[in-house]
Amino acid sequence: MITSVELGNFISHSQTKLDFEEGVTVFVGHNGAGKSSIIDAITFALFGEHTRKSNKSLIRRGTSQAYAKVNFTLNGKQYQAERKIDAKGTLGAQLFEIRNGQAMPLASGERKQFGESMTGEIESRIGLDFTKLKVASIVQQGELNSIIKAKPKEFKELLNAIIGIDKLDVASEQLKIVQKNFRQIIQQKIGYDDTHIEILTKEITTLNDEMKSAEPQKLQLQEKKETEELELEKIRQKIETESPKEAMLVQIEQRKGELTKYARDAILLIQRNIAEKERKIQACQGCFQYADAKDNLEFKLQKTEIKIEDATKKIQDLVEKVAILKEQESLAKKLQLQNGKCPVCDSSVEHLRPIFQIEHLRQERQNAEAQIQTLEQEKQQSTKEKKEASEKLQKAIMAKSTLDAHSIQNMEQIEAIRAEVEAQKTQIKIPSTVNTEGGLLEFASIDSHARVMYETISGLEEQVFGFNQNEFEKLKIDLGQKRREISQIDQKYGAITEKIKRADERITKINSVLSELNLVKKYLLQIDDIQSSVYGRDGPVATSLRSWALMTISSKASEYLDALNTKIHRIALSEKARDITITCYSKNNPIDIDSLSGGEQVSVALSLRLGMAHLLGASNLNFIILDEPTAHLDEERRRALVRVLSHLSDISNRITGPLQFIIITHDAEIFEDSSVEKIYKFESSEDGTRVALL
Repeated sequence: MITSVELGNFISHSQTKLDFEEGVTVFVGHNGAGKSSIIDAITFALFGEHTRKSNKSLIRRGTSQAYAKVNFTLNGKQYQAERKIDAKGTLGAQLFEIRNGQAMPLASGERKQFGESMTGEIESRIGLDFTKLKVASIVQQGELNSIIKAKPKEFKELLNAIIGIDKLDVASEQLKIVQKNFRQIIQQKIGYDDTHIEILTKEITTLNDEMKSAEPQKLQLQEKKETEELELEKIRQKIETESPKEAMLVQIEQRKGELTKYARDAILLIQRNIAEKERKIQACQGCFQYADAKDNLEFKLQKTEIKIEDATKKIQDLVEKVAILKEQESLAKKLQLQNGKCPVCDSSVEHLRPIFQIEHLRQERQNAEAQIQTLEQEKQQSTKEKKEASEKLQKAIMAKSTLDAHSIQNMEQIEAIRAEVEAQKTQIKIPSTVNTEGGLLEFASIDSHARVMYETISGLEEQVFGFNQNEFEKLKIDLGQKRREISQIDQKYGAITEKIKRADERITKINSVLSELNLVKKYLLQIDDIQSSVYGRDGPVATSLRSWALMTISSKASEYLDALNTKIHRIALSEKARDITITCYSKNNPIDIDSLSGGEQVSVALSLRLGMAHLLGASNLNFIILDEPTAHLDEERRRALVRVLSHLSDISNRITGPLQFIIITHDAEIFEDSSVEKIYKFESSEDGTRVALL
């Protein structure tokens, strides 16, 4: 139940606070007075949703931010939800639980990627999201009959949410999680789960077929191997003494190749190192003379720029002076003495003031022009010096960047690198041939590993000294061929033997796994049965709950229709397949909803909503907002509506909690003789909406 709503600079409200109680609260006032803004304030504070075009349109004109705060109770607990919006569109949201007068934070913000969602917290506590809440409990102006216009499937989803069948979905999802976790545990324990039973069974059949076909091949290879080994023994006795030396010759050539490759690779690596260091020396050795002058060049460039700027200013001043002198000179020509008298006042004067003497002005102008020429020459010279300094500074910057790129700070480092290069150059030497003793010795000098390889080759050569390869070539070929044949037989025999062994082990393991998986499958099938029969939306539990709810809503809606005095005597809600259908009756004759008048459709919609409210009173959600519910109703039905609402607000003795209605209407007069005591009047003013309790 909502206990209070507070608005600050919200739409048309400057500062408004409304207190609510159980039962019926009425808002009256003209259009545009700010009545419906209360709905936007409630939905914005709870869910961040509203009917305006954008969040910024919630801010009262002429202000920079707005807020809406809603205090409400759920299951005996007090909560406070507040959201703010500023001119930049920045949103703030907080949800508190009020305990002993203290606000305990529960959630803030909407950073869902971090698991933070105030809206999600409110949805879980109320039991409905904004969309379902809007359809069930917030009837906007002109939308009263939307419930009878809703699609059958949408009506069913709403009903599921109202009677708590959504909680079955939660339990069903939990069972799915249990199944998933159980499968993961089994997967981790034995490497498989019940989905692999068919695959493993097929694998056993395949393995048995492979073992059956492999046994004759194994026996045949065993017999052939024994025959070949007898022939091999005869050849071996002939070359037993010399054959090891033959192998040594092959090994010697192999080791020589390895030594050659290793030495060449090592030399190439050293050469690349040398080349890299030489490039670094070449890039850096000439940079210090430029880099060291960088600060002086920057100072000189700055000084030159100031000099150019000063010369430019002086030239401009002198140019203006020359122009003035030319004008004065022109004037002076007209003011020459005539017979010792002034040409203006005709008085006798001995001489004119210098500013009117042509020669004086001409001399002043020539002096100024000479200064301009001198300054222009100085400016050109300074510009040339600036260009030279800029070019040198660019070189200095590039030189400094080069040194920094190579981590070089002084010439000592370059000299140290040059010394390393010279040392490495003396270390390497590629021999002209690798088949001579000298060539191998040169390779051996590369490093300790090359020396060990060389010594190994020398030792092998000593062991085969005096061996005549031509005499044993044929025996070697025969022996090698025979060994290859026996080796191939061994490989085939070993492969078949290993194949049979692994197949047998695999079958034993799979049988053990299947024994456990069959128990797992039986357990999971039992969970599936529970999920479909107990927690399924269309299972017997959910169907029974919906049947009870439909019967209750139908009964209560019919009572409200009777109070509204319409030609419709009964409403019946029924579930068919996956949809909920609405049927109206006049006595026992069904009536098509589309054939009803506008007022009758509103009466049906209102009755259904009130019937659903009877159920909602026993859940977390226990308030209904009706915006202009009397539209399209005649005077008699309007007053009947008031009686129904008053009656509904007094049924708290028969349900777990009180019901709350917020009515927004123009028709204040219909509540004059009712039991409704809390009526707020809304009026527009220059300072925003004014609200007064009548």
